[in-house]
Amino acid sequence: MASSRKNRALYVDKEAKSALELVKDGLFYPLVRLMGEEKSKKVLKTGLINGKSFPFPFILAPAGKVNAEVLTTLEIGEEITIVCDKKPFATLVVDEVFKLDPRERVKNIYGTDDETHPGVMATIKRLGSWAVSGEYTLIEPSTNKNVNIIQNAKNIINAKHTTSIFMAANPLHRGHERLIRQILDSTDLLVIFLLKPYESANLSYDIRKESLEFFIQNFLPRNRVVIVPIENSYIFAGFNEIIIDATVAKNHGCDRLTVGVNHAGLGMYYDENSNKSIIDRITGIDIEIKIAAEYVYCDKCTTLVSKRTCPHGQHHHMSYHSDSILKLLELGILPPAVLMRKEISAFILSKIHPQRFENLEKLYYDIFPARGLLKEHTEKDFYLELMKLYQTTSLT
Repeated sequence: MASSRKNRALYVDKEAKSALELVKDGLFYPLVRLMGEEKSKKVLKTGLINGKSFPFPFILAPAGKVNAEVLTTLEIGEEITIVCDKKPFATLVVDEVFKLDPRERVKNIYGTDDETHPGVMATIKRLGSWAVSGEYTLIEPSTNKNVNIIQNAKNIINAKHTTSIFMAANPLHRGHERLIRQILDSTDLLVIFLLKPYESANLSYDIRKESLEFFIQNFLPRNRVVIVPIENSYIFAGFNEIIIDATVAKNHGCDRLTVGVNHAGLGMYYDENSNKSIIDRITGIDIEIKIAAEYVYCDKCTTLVSKRTCPHGQHHHMSYHSDSILKLLELGILPPAVLMRKEISAFILSKIHPQRFENLEKLYYDIFPARGLLKEHTEKDFYLELMKLYQTTSLT
């Protein structure tokens, strides 16, 4: 006879839910379950799970007074319900509950507990002082479709090599475009893991995805690029991010990973007369990791160049800083075409500044050459025509 006793509940946020789902989908393998205290200590000491690199323990320690009251009174073997957004999404049978130092946990992830570090305070706020381990089961399990999408893309072109890159494309600029083309020169298929934030900061995921799709569909070879959304969880942050990226890419079927030379997690250092990085310490993940050069615009070369190959000094270089380009867009300023493709700039501006002009049609016909028949124009059309005027040089 089934018990009528109702499970007690733990309440978690979307980041924790996403991580629990990714583990069940096998996308963090060799990670397969929540860890207890001894296993956690072993991972911290060795940086390995079953002989494969993994940077920190996988634990569940949700913050909150209600969660703390439940965690401190759990019994071994008790079944609890894990709730997110007021909806039960998993059950867990308790193996162990153990004490946790949230600040030490943050140090393991970010390499620091400095509260001025981006992400540190956000992570501390969502961590409690007690962790629970045990076997958990998703209430409504669903197969991750992205693995099949990538495999189908590989089959269509008979890809021998599949390269991955993780990017925010916030926004997509000329530096990103050059990097994507560079990768395609040496691989059959490129998988772009597009970071999907939990908060609606900066450009929305939909705008960034549509911008990237426009570039791929109009300016790249067909069937050679796949976009995969990836939840931008805290687990992907910190100085060990490349290890997580490599693990996720490998479990999606990629055999190569490209990271930028300025990647925050690269951690270049000098050892035994050679340059080393975190890549040299990765063990057991069968994936080739390449470091891509930084691209800049050189006013002497008058084109995008790699810093490795351009002979001119830094005073001739214009770097592609996403934050600064995004600031122009947020202020409603059309970035120069050397920074962003004009079609993408126009699209983004029309999305983040909708209905900006009181009488768009009058403004359009007052400023731009008329071509006969009157027709309705969008704000995107207006920005595209404005960019053409910026590029007119006969009077400059």
